[in-house]
Amino acid sequence: MSGEQLIREIGRSGVKASAVGLGTWAIGGWMWGGTDEAQSIAAIQASLEAGVTLIDTAPAYGLGRSEEIVGKALAGRRDKAVIATKCGLVWHTQKGNHFFDQDGKPVHRYLGGDSIVHEVEDSLRRLGTDYIDLYITHWQDVTTPVEETVAALEELQRAGKIRAIGASNVKRSALEQYIATGSLDAIQERYSMIDREIEADLLPLSVANGVSTLSYSSLALGLLSGSMGPDRIFSGDDQRKDNARFSVANRQKARDFSDAIRPVAYRHDASIAQTVIAWTLAQPGVTFALCGARNPAQALDNARAGTLRLPPEDLAAIDAALSAKLANMDG
Repeated sequence: MSGEQLIREIGRSGVKASAVGLGTWAIGGWMWGGTDEAQSIAAIQASLEAGVTLIDTAPAYGLGRSEEIVGKALAGRRDKAVIATKCGLVWHTQKGNHFFDQDGKPVHRYLGGDSIVHEVEDSLRRLGTDYIDLYITHWQDVTTPVEETVAALEELQRAGKIRAIGASNVKRSALEQYIATGSLDAIQERYSMIDREIEADLLPLSVANGVSTLSYSSLALGLLSGSMGPDRIFSGDDQRKDNARFSVANRQKARDFSDAIRPVAYRHDASIAQTVIAWTLAQPGVTFALCGARNPAQALDNARAGTLRLPPEDLAAIDAALSAKLANMDG
C-alpha cells in the first residue's frame, strides 16, 4: 500500500474528497437492526483520522437519525469532512408519489423547489453546519420536472448552502436531462462486482460529460466483505434477512471468491474488503466508492483501501475469479 489516500474531484465543482467514502445508511439503524450511537460516532471519527474525508448520509436513513449522528461526530471537525447528503424522500408533505412507510410515517418521492428549500434547512440543522458539500437528489420524482429541481439546487448553490449538485438512482433519460442543465457534478448509483448494470449506460455518459460517479453498496451490503460466511444469521429488520442475494448458497460463493483472491490481498498486505474496494475504484468511470461501517475497526479497514493501488495483473486475476466464482448470483 502507498500510504496515501486517493483523492479525487467531484465533477468540475472544485470540491475534492477521498475516493473511499464512508456510507452511513447503517448508522441510521433503519433496515440494519438498529444503531449504536457511540460506536457510530467513533466510526466516523476514525474514518476522518485515517484520511477518509467523504461522509455520505441522507435524511431517510432513520428519519434524520443518521444526519444527527454525523453532525455529532463532526462537531469541531467540520473542516476535515466533505459532507454529501440528499433530498427528495420526504415526510413533511404528501406531494409527489408515496414510496414507503418508515416508523409509521409515509415517505414520498418529491423534488419540488419548495420542498428542497425546506429539506436543506432541516439537514443543515441536523448536521450542525451552514453548508453541504454535495447535495444529491435521493430518488427521482416523476411529478416534478428536472429543470425545476435543478433551478432550486442552483439557487442553494448561489446562496452558499451547497457546493456541488448530484443525482442518485437515475435512469439514462433523467441523467440526460440533468446533464443538459450544465449543473450536474455527480451521480450516486448502486455498483459493485456483482451489480454492474450502470457500465452499459450511465457510466459512459457520465464520463463523457465530466460527471463523477459515487458507487454505493460497493461491498454488496457486506456480501463481498470477506467476513460474511454461510452460517451468518440476520435478525430484526435487517434487510438482508429475506433477500435471495444472501442465501446460504450465495454466501458460500462469496466465501469461495474471497478464497480465490486471497493471494492478491496477501501480496498487498490487504484484507478482502480492501481489495474489493480498490478493484471498484479502478473501474473506468467509478470516481468514489462508498463503504458502510458501524464501528471503528470496520471504518479503518475500509479507509486502508484508499491507499491500495492494484496493478493490471492483479485486476486481471480478480476479474478471472469473478467469472469463475460469482456467476449467476440471485437477487
